[in-house]
Amino acid sequence: MKKALTAGFASLLLTGVLSAPASALTVGDVDVPDTYSAMGQELKLNGAGTRSKWFMDLYVGGLYVPEQVSDGEAVINADEPQAITLHITSGMITSERMTEATMDGFKASTDGDLSAIQSDVDQFMAVFQEEITEGDVFDLVYLPGEGVRVLKNGEQKDTVGGLEFKKALFGIWLSDKPAQEDLKEKMLGQR
Repeated sequence: MKKALTAGFASLLLTGVLSAPASALTVGDVDVPDTYSAMGQELKLNGAGTRSKWFMDLYVGGLYVPEQVSDGEAVINADEPQAITLHITSGMITSERMTEATMDGFKASTDGDLSAIQSDVDQFMAVFQEEITEGDVFDLVYLPGEGVRVLKNGEQKDTVGGLEFKKALFGIWLSDKPAQEDLKEKMLGQR
């Protein structure tokens, strides 16, 4: 009986290991999966890195695309399924700080002209009103013809905008004025 239980437990353990998502990259303490499924299409991890400020790691950002790409503008302008994941790694990230940093990012990625997408930005920012804690994961998934699905910890919170909004949003990390240059390079697989 004991042998059967041990064999059963080993089989169960092996099944759990084999069905766990594969991790292509570990950044800090975050295991970043090597694929992301969007609209029935499997996206590949392009790259991931850590967003830091004042010597503190704030989150790990990952970029998922259909095919490997190293050009930020190409990603920004592509009208194809793509995703950015943000794994919050610091208790210093609050709803207020995330809102402020994201607004700064939108202004930088649009050269300060949000007029064409202001209502989309306002709708998107509402997602950050809910408390943000260390360990939270945000998925920003662009789907052509639908917009950007915003998920928090796997739960869909909203779908926002279209291609123009996606360009500004992804531009926060991948434009000529990114939130952090070395994070951009890592998301683009350049380092």
